[in-house]
Amino acid sequence: MMIKRTIFITMALKRILSDTNCLLIRVFMVLVIGVLTPLSAVAAQRDAIDMSKQAPFNSNESLPDFKTTLELVLNNDLWILANQMQQSAMEAESVAANSLPDPKLSLGLANLPTDSFEFAQEPMTQFKVGVTQVIPKGDVLELQHKKLQQMAQQQPILREQRKAELVVTVGSLWLQHFLAEQSIALINQNRSLFTQLVSIAESRYSSTMGGVRQQDIVRAQLELTRLDDRLLKLQQMKEQQKESIQRWLGNQFISNAHALLKNATQGLSYGENSHSEKITLGSELPELSLIQKQAVTELNDLREETIFNLFLQHPSVRLIDSQVAVSNINIELAKQSYKPDWMVNANYGYREDGLTGQSRSDFFSVGVSFDLPLFTANKQDKQVESQTKKNQSIKVARWLKLRELIAGFKSEYKSLSRLMERETLYKETLLPQINQQAESALIAYNNDDGDFAEVVRARIAELNAKIDFLMLSVEKQKSILKINYFLAKNAKQIFYTGNLSSEPSELKNNAGAQP
Repeated sequence: MMIKRTIFITMALKRILSDTNCLLIRVFMVLVIGVLTPLSAVAAQRDAIDMSKQAPFNSNESLPDFKTTLELVLNNDLWILANQMQQSAMEAESVAANSLPDPKLSLGLANLPTDSFEFAQEPMTQFKVGVTQVIPKGDVLELQHKKLQQMAQQQPILREQRKAELVVTVGSLWLQHFLAEQSIALINQNRSLFTQLVSIAESRYSSTMGGVRQQDIVRAQLELTRLDDRLLKLQQMKEQQKESIQRWLGNQFISNAHALLKNATQGLSYGENSHSEKITLGSELPELSLIQKQAVTELNDLREETIFNLFLQHPSVRLIDSQVAVSNINIELAKQSYKPDWMVNANYGYREDGLTGQSRSDFFSVGVSFDLPLFTANKQDKQVESQTKKNQSIKVARWLKLRELIAGFKSEYKSLSRLMERETLYKETLLPQINQQAESALIAYNNDDGDFAEVVRARIAELNAKIDFLMLSVEKQKSILKINYFLAKNAKQIFYTGNLSSEPSELKNNAGAQP
């Protein structure tokens, strides 16, 4: 308010100055303008400092925070529902796989004479009823049952892996949205400061005092235009991140899909708290907690075996362990090919009495047939060899996955360490120094001992430093999110914001349990 009054008085005095012809009055007016203009600059500096101390922009609406957003995502992922149905299908199929094939019934007329087609004419003419039952080789049925059961047990692990990946993906999107939102707030705060600086520069340029040049005014206006461009880019990024998050949150499509599938999903656990209204994200940066913090901070002192054991319960590793178990069953199934398939058949033949009244006995026959796996070198042996090689391939993939997890974890840990060092440097040294530089440039300019361009550069540097510090804070939380992904045994651990030791036993028990 003081700035507006000062500028108004200054402009009024300039008008009086242009209208008067008295030399003494003109000199007096120039002196007054020279005093008021620095006062307005000092007031602008004080207002800018007050604005910089304001809290980041917060929406007045009731908004989901980081944790709530991720819980909504986990509760409304239709892939989870589809996977639960796949598991139920495999469990049902495993029961069917352990059953014998249906017996076959055969009916027929045998040895019917073609000259008369009389059923009683020939003694060998008979009406036959037969039953055939196939008995699969060895333990094929039991092994197929176990294989499908094992494949069904993979589905909860797949769901846990899906949830963990969703948390990292959507959590990173949320943090990027937060970065864009808060950067917009910082730029809006500083934009008003640049607007005031332009007004002051124009006033001093009009008064021909303060060493303000026209190019300084153009430079300040150019910086305003650049700020507007940055705002547009950040707004674009914010909207893109928000729409990307909206893809994972509940909407009318998910609600309709859940309603359609409700009758088909009895007994399946699926979140019904769909969030169909339009989502506006929260504006508070979460403080995520490192799980297994001691192991993370003492990484360089841990033995390779200890580091290796940290990742054995990761969903991607447990999934490969389950695939190894399925592969072992496939080897046993291949070995069953050395055993024969059996087929048992029984037939009853009814004969009519002879034309002369002679009684004829009915016939009953029973038989068995089976494979003779004699030529095994190019078939059965190769089948077993093939399944054995596949098993070894999966085991190698397990080691590759462990190596990938360990390398990713170590890389992210190094990144987090440097981010924390930079955050401390910004907080304790860089930001205070840049703020002091900006204040010094403004004071020097107000005392006609500095350059207006330097004031603008200092303010731009201060704004960039604040945005960089905000970016560091966001990157730090993203790094913790990724580190927790490597070490977590369930998805909720990844975005937990407290102390795991004080968390209810449900979270800790789930950490070691099979999902």
